[in-house]
Amino acid sequence: MRTDKIRLGISHGDINGIGYEIIFKALNDSRMLDMCTPIIYGSSKVAAYHRKTLNISNFSLNNIKEADDAHAKRVNIINCVDDNVRVELGKETKMGGEAAHAALSAAVEDLKNNKIDVLVTAPIHKKNIQSESFQFPGHTEYLQKEFNSKDSLMFLVSDVLKVGVVTGHIPLSEVSKAITKEKILTKLKIMNKSLKEDFTIRKPKIAVLGLNPHSGDNGLIGKEEQEIIIPALEEAKQKDIVALGPYPADGFFGSNNLSKFDAVLAMYHDQGLTPFKTIAFSSGVNFTAGLPIIRTSPDHGTAFEIAGQGVADEESFRQAVYLAIDVFKNRTSYKELSKNPLKSYDISKMDDKLDESLPEEIEEPEI
Repeated sequence: MRTDKIRLGISHGDINGIGYEIIFKALNDSRMLDMCTPIIYGSSKVAAYHRKTLNISNFSLNNIKEADDAHAKRVNIINCVDDNVRVELGKETKMGGEAAHAALSAAVEDLKNNKIDVLVTAPIHKKNIQSESFQFPGHTEYLQKEFNSKDSLMFLVSDVLKVGVVTGHIPLSEVSKAITKEKILTKLKIMNKSLKEDFTIRKPKIAVLGLNPHSGDNGLIGKEEQEIIIPALEEAKQKDIVALGPYPADGFFGSNNLSKFDAVLAMYHDQGLTPFKTIAFSSGVNFTAGLPIIRTSPDHGTAFEIAGQGVADEESFRQAVYLAIDVFKNRTSYKELSKNPLKSYDISKMDDKLDESLPEEIEEPEI
């Protein structure tokens, strides 16, 4: 039953975590079916186990063999996991990792073949999913390879804050050598493009954080700011990207400067994600920018410690669904507008007149 509604693919994540709980809670709202047609890639057997454990009786699933059979007014599920799979709530098991990979692989295949429009991924366990066929630090790197993208951006998004990272899932000891002018510039290009096309921001303003304490204190505590980050920002300016910094990370998120930017580019994972999750943990979404497809996920993990207890907060997953739908609509609109631009106006000059004072209002960092 193909309709014009957005076809929302969902991979069930690790079967021993809170994936099914947050999926059930978020989709157990009739308004969701007005916005999209949900298709869970997982296991009806595992789903039934979680429903019984959580004592959820007012939620049903429509079993289908392929996405084209999805019922527009039901929550659908495609079985793509071995029937002998065993759920062990709260435990890290090899079977849990295999089931997570099987569901993700099936969803990605349908995404490639345009059988679903967007993908929302429930949390996986990054260790037990590792195998000969899955050797990636996480979803971001896996999807980048599957869709032949040279690069992507881990972009944490909420209503109050958007944070991307230059380096993602790598050891802290490797961060400094992984940061290059070219890599920073690449991430800035992806972020700038995403803010325009995915979030409808006409002329994005991006804050860039320094790597070292106090942004290096003019080279006293490190030279990456002067030798790598500042040259990257100067080149970004030549490409009409409004990116300012580098700002000392310790004070930036508590300062008034935060409100003057549309997004923040951090140098490494915890530098960006720690303040983000402090500010927007329950409503934050992990969005993979820079890919030809749309993928979102909640900004938390498998939460083995509370699996099966019925206390998991589904808000982040719900927001991940909303964001996937919004980005799909925004991209579609942007493509349509790009095909038929208004030729009678010089948009760039209009932008300059409207925004000419904005960079001057933002305090430049002292390095």
